[in-house]
Amino acid sequence: MNEKTSRAKQFLPFASLKGYYDQIRERERIIDVRRDLSDEEMIQLSHKMELLKKGMMAKLTFYNIDAYETIEGIVAHIDLVLRTLTIVKTNIPLDDIVELESEEIIQPFSGINE
Repeated sequence: MNEKTSRAKQFLPFASLKGYYDQIRERERIIDVRRDLSDEEMIQLSHKMELLKKGMMAKLTFYNIDAYETIEGIVAHIDLVLRTLTIVKTNIPLDDIVELESEEIIQPFSGINE
């Protein structure tokens, strides 16, 4: 080892507390409380799910472990037996979905003047 290399090595950071900074980052993470959908929200979501087909572009928000995530992509698979929806390669349980949007889903006329 030459003199420059050994001198530079002494200034490298040293983590004396292994895993400490990972634990700090974990504690700083904000945990979202899972909320229940209202009856009206569940009906609207159910209607959108019925119209959703494989190959459609969709954007959905779902609860994942301890936070809400939003994903956008092409619907690769809908499994009604296992109750999962696959967007690209991400499997999402249907019960975890809280919001679904797709330009390809035509909303029925509600009769309410806006």
